[in-house]
Amino acid sequence: MYLHALATAVPPATYSQLECWEIARRSVARQRLKKRSMLILQTILKGDHGIARRHFAVPEIDRVFDLTSDQLNLAFRTEAPRLASRALVDALAQAGVSAGQLDALLICTCTGYLCPGLTSYVAEQLGLRPNAFLQDLVGLGCGAAIPTLRAASHLLAAQPGAIVACVAVEVCSAAFYLDDDPGVLISACLFSDGAAATIWRSTPGPTTLRAFEFNTTHLPAHRDRLRFEQRDGKLRNMLDRAVPELAAGAVDVLWRQRSTRPVASVVAHPGGRDVLAALAPIFSPHSLAISAEVLRDYGNMSSPSVLFVLAEMLRERPLPPDGDFWLVSFGAGFSAHCCRIGTAD
Repeated sequence: MYLHALATAVPPATYSQLECWEIARRSVARQRLKKRSMLILQTILKGDHGIARRHFAVPEIDRVFDLTSDQLNLAFRTEAPRLASRALVDALAQAGVSAGQLDALLICTCTGYLCPGLTSYVAEQLGLRPNAFLQDLVGLGCGAAIPTLRAASHLLAAQPGAIVACVAVEVCSAAFYLDDDPGVLISACLFSDGAAATIWRSTPGPTTLRAFEFNTTHLPAHRDRLRFEQRDGKLRNMLDRAVPELAAGAVDVLWRQRSTRPVASVVAHPGGRDVLAALAPIFSPHSLAISAEVLRDYGNMSSPSVLFVLAEMLRERPLPPDGDFWLVSFGAGFSAHCCRIGTAD
């Protein structure tokens, strides 16, 4: 399948890590934390850990750790469709396609649950046809963008004349939780909000770039190292200290299984500073500098992040002359996913 457009969006509200520290310091929730926990937050948010700024969609972010589960759920239901629609409107404009021409809309997310899903809300906001195919992919975590593209490739194989949109959107601020668990504390310092939308067809687009050679690996024995659980009606992120090592191991499996086609650049999900450090030896001499730049400027947006990296890559090199872009994402499960984006043979 061929890429016809890629657009990204973040909420307008942006905060430095120092400002995030002040939010945590002033929160009523700090009264529940041990002194050691506040020191962990202070060390990360006031130090240099690879993130400069983050964007948040939840209103009244100063009270985010004090909001009820109902308030957080409402924030997701309101802000996730809005953010997804912003990215998709830009992608449609790039592709010269109207919302009414879309035959299918696929949306992935893990930071909230709606039934009907986000696709229903976005289809209504943008005016998709009543017979457009809608599919929500929920629960794939940070790695979800690439499996969503894979689902789109199957749809286009079955219906070659279709126009398909894929959106990865996360409102991580609607899933913020605070207690004394180190993984929970690190999550509060790491994640942010964003959306990325792509348009795909079975015929070449402006750049003739296509997505192919999808692969995946699942390690369910490590499921509890990185997943959401429900606590007091809220999503609570379980983030084990072994995640960088697990990510590197899962990604290495996919890297070793790749075909002999040359790789021009690696487009890796920027899960965190330590994750990128663990991945770097696998991909050497390929650089992960742009992944680090996305992490610095936006934080970890979960599933959209890898597409933010691809968007930056494409701004620098719209047509890689010496190989393909090799995309890789990873997250809950524990799982990792990859594909290539390059020109046709």
